[in-house]
Amino acid sequence: MKTSRTADAPKDLVVVGASVRAIAGSAARAGFIVHAADLFGDLDLRELAATVETVRPYPAGLPAAIAAFPPAPWIYTGALENHPELIAVMAAARPLAGCSPEAVARVRDTDNVAALVREAGLLFPETRREPRSVPTAGSWLVKPLASAGGRGIRRWQGGEPPATSTGLSLWQRLIPGRAFAAGYLLAAGNGQLITTSRQLIGRRWCHAGPFAYCGSVDIDPATLPRGVRDQLLRLGDILAMEFGLVGLVGVDLVIDGQNQLYVIEVNPRPTASVELVERATGLSLAVAHLAACGIVSAAPETRPRHETWSKAILFASRDLRFDDTALAALHTRARPWTATDGWPAVADIPRPPQAIPAGGPVCTVFAPGPTPAAALAMLRRRIAAVEAGLPS
Repeated sequence: MKTSRTADAPKDLVVVGASVRAIAGSAARAGFIVHAADLFGDLDLRELAATVETVRPYPAGLPAAIAAFPPAPWIYTGALENHPELIAVMAAARPLAGCSPEAVARVRDTDNVAALVREAGLLFPETRREPRSVPTAGSWLVKPLASAGGRGIRRWQGGEPPATSTGLSLWQRLIPGRAFAAGYLLAAGNGQLITTSRQLIGRRWCHAGPFAYCGSVDIDPATLPRGVRDQLLRLGDILAMEFGLVGLVGVDLVIDGQNQLYVIEVNPRPTASVELVERATGLSLAVAHLAACGIVSAAPETRPRHETWSKAILFASRDLRFDDTALAALHTRARPWTATDGWPAVADIPRPPQAIPAGGPVCTVFAPGPTPAAALAMLRRRIAAVEAGLPS
């Protein structure tokens, strides 16, 4: 799975965020020497990166954690979009390969996004900044203003707003439909749609919370209804031209029963679902992102999809102690899948010994298939097999 690094590419690359394994792996395969800082410092991240720092407190500790890293370009992942002030601090110290803090602030302003989306003829759910007159029958959601992965979201049934890291929430009408995501590569005011995916939200077989992101199934954009595809292409141009976003960017969406597309949230950085594109097409996400941001001059070429990939995050159904025995059992489960797939079948592997509380992430599991339905069915079987091998 190794791809050649472009001749003018910098030797070192810094990646930071809550979980950086996906983009760090892409960069390492492209020949970069990766220096990583995130919340977990998982075993497989340590195997592919030259330097790994586990950040505490997160995210406030990030600038100090990367201060000794080489003066190389840096990429951020989720959920640093909630902290543009930290992006600004780190961008002052090393070249930023990603959206500027000013662009991030613009696109994370819900009112701003809603206005531009609607002006372009797309849909955005009715959203309010305070609960006065919001129905309490569960037809609206209350969300932390700064969050990621669906954490802290619940149906609004009145009472006190939930406690959040910023103390701020927003209320948004619940749109029934299918949860999707779109992945874009943005550069010089142009938006290229590189992937869409069906989002797995709150799946019980992953032990995820009701609105928690727990995985994705890659969908070839060419297979979507033409009307939906045209809306997505228009959205990419808005993100590039009106907000000035660059590089890999993700958008959370809902498609309702009439194939109407609602924009839910814009994530101005590489997102969890886009790594499936690299497996499906061979596109180097790291090189593509760096090229779009002007860090390297040569962009990689994309090949047609030859299979569909899926991924899911397995959360702990109970308090676990992940020890050497659990690690050996996980490797035993994954080894034949990896040999068949040609890609690691399990990622984000904890470092033993580690206590994983109920509801905490255990690992990420991947599965391919000839169709999205087949890939999802294989994924469910693999998740069940991994869970069966966890300590009782």
